[in-house]
Amino acid sequence: MHGEYKVPGGKLVVVDFEVSDGKIADFRLSGDFFLEPDEALDCINRAVEGLNPNSTIDDFASAIGAALPSEVHLLGFTPESVGVAVRRAMTGAAHWRDYDWQILHEPPISPVMNAALDEVLTTAVGEGLRGPALRIWEWDRPAVFIGSFQSVKNEVDEEQLAARDAQLVRRISGGGAMYMEPEACITYALYVPGELVRGMSFADSYAFLDEWVLEALKALGIDAVYKPLNDISSPHGKIGGAAQKRLGSGAVLHHVTMAYDMDAEAMTQVLRIGREKLSDKGTASAQKRVDPLRSQTGLTREEIIEKMIAVFQQRHGGTVGEVTEGEYDAAERLVAEKFLTEEWIRRVP
Repeated sequence: MHGEYKVPGGKLVVVDFEVSDGKIADFRLSGDFFLEPDEALDCINRAVEGLNPNSTIDDFASAIGAALPSEVHLLGFTPESVGVAVRRAMTGAAHWRDYDWQILHEPPISPVMNAALDEVLTTAVGEGLRGPALRIWEWDRPAVFIGSFQSVKNEVDEEQLAARDAQLVRRISGGGAMYMEPEACITYALYVPGELVRGMSFADSYAFLDEWVLEALKALGIDAVYKPLNDISSPHGKIGGAAQKRLGSGAVLHHVTMAYDMDAEAMTQVLRIGREKLSDKGTASAQKRVDPLRSQTGLTREEIIEKMIAVFQQRHGGTVGEVTEGEYDAAERLVAEKFLTEEWIRRVP
């Protein structure tokens, strides 16, 4: 058995082993991590030897932690990451380069069509109708996107929403509400086969799927880090947040919105929760909580997107593709039958 796991922000962890009589045998850990003292590597190998290969990640981490000497330094990996690599070996996890990725970046559409396309394209990946893809959103009017389980009444001031001609959209993923203006945000979605994140917890998969964008931001001079569960941040404040939805087919929708520029006053007027959180701190606090990419890079939105795509292609490959006419048709039907219905929008009033 062979398993690999690239620790987000860290190093590559590689495991090789056999399974004999339901136990791990001949276990060998390797990778480009740092480990002191040298003999700690043997301690890890002996700790995993003989364990049930279907143990949990926590079980592997506990066994390794108990076996390590008191003075040990693990740099670029953790006991948990060894467990993830074992689980990925056992579940037949895939790697980014196993797929022919498409990069989709098309003209603006309505906010609700973007939400519908996310569902259509994720479903298509799960059904094997298309390969995995990275899609950069473009949209033609402001919108509030609320999480699948959020209350409209608690989250949104609908009078302010109407005054700004913004669309109310309930997405299929969980997470919090966002007020999004077309030129003020950068939103992307990944449509991913379940095999790519096999063996990972939900928390691990968030950071794993966004590591490429952290690399792109760092190349632009931003000291970007991932803050569990789903925030991309910097020393100057939060940059953006991620959300996921896993379909019955195993396919994963992972989408992220990052602030390029921000109208803090509009955000606090349209979003009730944002207003409550910031009411005692004023608008200046909003600018600290979500720090736009424009202020940190001095680059245009288009230049940042170009860098993101270039880094994705360098790391994972990918060719320019397009959303098909049939996929657009399916999204339009889904808008009419689901996303614009009161039943869906107000599923949580």
